[in-house]
Amino acid sequence: MYVLKFGGSSVATADNIKKVISIIEQRHMNTKKLIVVSALGGITDMLLQCSLLAAEANEGYKELLNQVEQRHLDTARQLIPIQSQSSILSFIKMQCNEMEDIFNGIFLLKELSLRIKDKVMSYGELLSSKIIAAALESSNKVQWVDSTQLIKTNSQYGYAQVNFDATDTNIQKYFKENDTLLYVASGFIASDEKNINTTLGRGGSDYSAAIYASALHAKSMEIWTDVPGMMTADPRLVPAAKTIASISYQEAMELSHFGAKVVYPPTIQPAMNKGIPINIKNSFAPKDAGTVIEKKPKNTGSTVSGI
Repeated sequence: MYVLKFGGSSVATADNIKKVISIIEQRHMNTKKLIVVSALGGITDMLLQCSLLAAEANEGYKELLNQVEQRHLDTARQLIPIQSQSSILSFIKMQCNEMEDIFNGIFLLKELSLRIKDKVMSYGELLSSKIIAAALESSNKVQWVDSTQLIKTNSQYGYAQVNFDATDTNIQKYFKENDTLLYVASGFIASDEKNINTTLGRGGSDYSAAIYASALHAKSMEIWTDVPGMMTADPRLVPAAKTIASISYQEAMELSHFGAKVVYPPTIQPAMNKGIPINIKNSFAPKDAGTVIEKKPKNTGSTVSGI
């Protein structure tokens, strides 16, 4: 099993998603792959803004929600053959109707709890993963995976802590019972013991991928993003900064805690525990080597700075 995670910028538009589909179909052919996706680029912020407007009794949330719905409908129409569109388009409309009801409740109460905020935020990954699974289905056999049914957490809404024993058991059982070559899962989202949606913190789709990789003893985990990998320094401050070809788990963890935003910090621990290499790759330059985070990094001569 290989786990490939694609971030919001990689799935921001239909054209970008077409690039992602090409990467998925060309990598690790005839081998099991789990694709973990973020929300379409910018959607999480739009959903948060809808929530805040509704809590302020500002009806502007309605127009913003219309934009969210239209963007998903347009993306689906551009990716999926017309004869196969009806189920995904009705799914998008149904989810947006649910959101409308939630926002109306927030509007009337003028209150936004962390629990409701998590529910709202979960729609981004739910919609993107369904659309990408449907787009892949036109030429592949695909199993869509609902992460809220598998990744279990406590009830600390907004930044939930994973129950790894329950989660690993759920994931292993599910993948044993649903055997295929290609899976698509929603990143970032989970649920508590009452099956109420929770989220893993901003950047949590990386963490979702690591949770799956660890439970499934994946051969490797790939994080596909819009940068060439981890750098020797911040390229905005140090123009001569180079991509680090290979780095240890510990060094990568330190860099991520000191502001390197390529990897969400909690991501590294589950992979490190199982010795699973993490490859950072650029969706827009897929042939570039990127960075490998591993137990024993190869000596590349690149000195790392926390600038």
